[in-house]
Amino acid sequence: MKLKARIARELRFFKGLSRTLKWVKPIAPDSRELICDDLEAAVDAHRDSPAITFEGKTLTYGEMDALANRYAHWAKEQGITRGQTVALFMPNRAEYLPIWYGLTKVGVATALINTNLTGAPLAHCLNISGALHCLVDAETSPALEAVRGQLTKHVAQWTLGPVAGDRRDLAAALKSCSSLRPDRQTARGELRASDTALWIFTSGTTGLPKAARMNHMRIQLYMRGFAGATGAEATDRIYQVLPLYHATGGLCGMGAALLTGGSIVLRKKFSTTQFWKDVHDENCTMFVYIGELCRYLINAPADPLERDHKLRLAFGNGLRADVWQDMVTRFNIPRVMEFYGSTEGNVSMFNFDGHVGAIGRLPKWLKKRVNARLVQFDVETEQPVRGPDGCCIECGPGQIGECIGKIDTSDPRTTFTGYADKAATEKKVLRDVFQKGDAWFRTGDLMRQDADGYFYFIDRIGDTFRWKGENVSTGEVADQLAEAPGVLEANVYGVAVPGQDGRAGMVALTVDDDFDLTGFYAHVESKLPTYAQPLFLRLQRQIETTGTFKYRKVDLVEEGFDPSKVRDPLYFRNPTKKTWTKITKAAFGKICEGGFRL
Repeated sequence: MKLKARIARELRFFKGLSRTLKWVKPIAPDSRELICDDLEAAVDAHRDSPAITFEGKTLTYGEMDALANRYAHWAKEQGITRGQTVALFMPNRAEYLPIWYGLTKVGVATALINTNLTGAPLAHCLNISGALHCLVDAETSPALEAVRGQLTKHVAQWTLGPVAGDRRDLAAALKSCSSLRPDRQTARGELRASDTALWIFTSGTTGLPKAARMNHMRIQLYMRGFAGATGAEATDRIYQVLPLYHATGGLCGMGAALLTGGSIVLRKKFSTTQFWKDVHDENCTMFVYIGELCRYLINAPADPLERDHKLRLAFGNGLRADVWQDMVTRFNIPRVMEFYGSTEGNVSMFNFDGHVGAIGRLPKWLKKRVNARLVQFDVETEQPVRGPDGCCIECGPGQIGECIGKIDTSDPRTTFTGYADKAATEKKVLRDVFQKGDAWFRTGDLMRQDADGYFYFIDRIGDTFRWKGENVSTGEVADQLAEAPGVLEANVYGVAVPGQDGRAGMVALTVDDDFDLTGFYAHVESKLPTYAQPLFLRLQRQIETTGTFKYRKVDLVEEGFDPSKVRDPLYFRNPTKKTWTKITKAAFGKICEGGFRL
């Protein structure tokens, strides 16, 4: 790289880093300044400015705060006390952030439930949250009703929408609640920044969703961090179509706007046909993405408004290098900021200078001041490699390894607050890594770093794969599929599909005479959320196992759904015919060429 270009790159990185660190100052665990204080300060500074626009209606900062205050008083009227949890099971809507913001004002935590969940996974999340109240709307209420018999405690259902049976009318209850802020000292008492504010559910690497504990200072770091990293100002309008139950949309995207006096243009869900019209009509200056969203935009027909906009920045994660370059060129987006992080993790990085394909950069001169490292990894044992001294071995440039983050309990920016499940928490901690007694968080992600310090994401470790922006646990899916009539064994894994982000679900089954494709199709649709439903099916006479009786998946993943490599019957879930269709060479070609919408 020429000297002038190298200097320019370093200046862009340093500027982005400085801007971020200006916002992300260390927060003492015993601090009395909570995330609700951050938001209240923004309200006081921008009371009459637009905060959230949703479906043609806009809440000003003052109106957002008044709504939050009603939820705070509602919790007090229901006898919900500091330290208890309320479950929030709703799709994106204007009330979403004001609900959990209001509850934090009285020390009540909110469990943000994934609206794609149904059945056992939904019941599991509600049970481990410990919530005795669940807030729903007309869209999510039926799913909650369906799992009532699987809940370990009675959960009161509060509905924004039609009320029937023992459902409680949340809108009516709020009318009698004050819109004034509850007294700070009385409502929050001895609350500290280390106390729990949210529970956000993550699939992790195995099993059912885990409840990641998000304390106030962790949420502050997320929201403040993106306010700084994006360089957001009061004039910015951020287009937000990602689900608010995830950290990327619900904290990173919302924080960038709502801590700076900017505004959020919120949609219920992403739509390729509506995207550019919204961005144009609402004068949006930024949007938050996951890689899948950007690929949809690139694959969509040309839109007359796709270059007629005021966008200055797109920020998010999971953007493939080929889509990245096409998006910048086709849509005339001046800057893309990819970042890396996880809901529960202590490793984060930003690609401030827009280096295509990189998830972030940690240059050599910064290495001693950050906690992230790559260590050599054994794919077979799924454990880091240790040398003769028993310590892990750091990767050199170009080597693929697991990314880990040093846990320093004295610095809130590098702590690991863990899950509701203590055993699950301990599994994510790697000990005696570079010296006796140290502890590091295992991200579960394989990466490589080049000589200039750029990091590149390679893959997830283990059985979990990512599809449609969601982590899919193969064990959880296999358990559901094994209950289908005629299924003897189910081996679930993810396979690459040309032109698609992440990996699509595939299942290898052994079956008996009671198995039938039509019934299996119905079982899949009824038992699993859409993102977890396998797209490809392989029927095997016998499922191969390892010496320790684990399902062998390496060869299955390699062979994928290619009929030229597989002698077993292969099928794909045909979205047009709503059935399993046999994969012929012609069908395989059509799938690879994008002929079917997967």
